[in-house]
Amino acid sequence: MESWLPTLETETPEQGYDLAIKLARMAVKKTQPDDNVRAVLRDHYATDANGLVAASHVVATHFATVAAANGYWRDRAGEETGR
Repeated sequence: MESWLPTLETETPEQGYDLAIKLARMAVKKTQPDDNVRAVLRDHYATDANGLVAASHVVATHFATVAAANGYWRDRAGEETGR
């Protein structure tokens, strides 16, 4: 079986952010594996400002992890970052 998360390394910060979103989504899917239950819950949190802010916080936390794993993009267009 192929891993859904073979690495945290990405080429760009944008790819890293996309990976952070995927991490957040996979956490929800693994926590609540029932597609139907997630669909019902989605209707509630999609209109809840606090829930949306909380989701953004989770993504930001994952993005910080991915950024650290990438040395905050070690090589910014050829420049050393000092990390």
